[in-house]
Amino acid sequence: MTPTPYIGRFAPSPTGPMHLGTLIAAVASYLQAKTNQGQWLIRMEDVDTMRNVKGADKLLLDSLEAFGFEWDGDVIYQTDRSHLYADALEQLNRQQVVYPCTCSRKHLSSLDDYQTTGIYPGTCRDNLLPFHDEHAIRLKVNNTDIQFDDIVMGPQRENLATACGDFVIKRRDGLFAYQLAVVVDDASQGVTEIVRGADLLDSTARQIYLQQCLGYTTPAYLHLPLALGSDGKKLSKLTAAKPVDNQQPVPALFDTLSHLGQKIPDTYRQAGLDEIWRWAIDNWDTNKVPEYNQPV
Repeated sequence: MTPTPYIGRFAPSPTGPMHLGTLIAAVASYLQAKTNQGQWLIRMEDVDTMRNVKGADKLLLDSLEAFGFEWDGDVIYQTDRSHLYADALEQLNRQQVVYPCTCSRKHLSSLDDYQTTGIYPGTCRDNLLPFHDEHAIRLKVNNTDIQFDDIVMGPQRENLATACGDFVIKRRDGLFAYQLAVVVDDASQGVTEIVRGADLLDSTARQIYLQQCLGYTTPAYLHLPLALGSDGKKLSKLTAAKPVDNQQPVPALFDTLSHLGQKIPDTYRQAGLDEIWRWAIDNWDTNKVPEYNQPV
């Protein structure tokens, strides 16, 4: 039997310039694709238009080019793919596994059980589409365990009914939720392995459940340790993480490989980008990637 060709992806949100945390996901996903003789795709996850920063997509692409990345095919944008998400939502509606939800955040925050557990109580489960009042759309979950083996984090198990309850796949403001968009995108692009930060590990069971509902193949998963600032928080635009220096990519690439457990010899600090990438591809070892978040 011929193995399925490897297809990986890097899917940043265009909310600001690239910082070290973003670079870590880019490098690891790139090395996985290269060592598996596969494709590496770029997708801008701009489905949440309220968070997008004008021009940030170009800043991210400029940084990728400055660091020597080469990607396959055209860069795609989620904002161009709403029709695919709408088709998936209609498929779920035909299965009668979605419903309109009028619960506001204010209402949910007033519920003692929700404040304690964060589990949606199923208040609107009997509602049916179409529905004329302003509403979100939730996916019904069942009381079964979702299990998967993460390449770095190991065996994972989550029961959605006891972890989060029915979750939103289309927001009250009409925007499709990340959970639905990313599942549809990965399936339509034929992604075989998802490499991303450990902050999204908790989303994986929901996405696998959506894949099952939509009849999609479940890809492999590799979640990476997060880069933490001096305050112990994840590096992000919200914490004013410092952008990478496109003019001096070698130090940041060294820091990234070190964070990922890849011990590149110090002699390579004087090498060019091409030589460093050759070393990284030849020596990439997921067994050396640490499970725990690391300060930088």
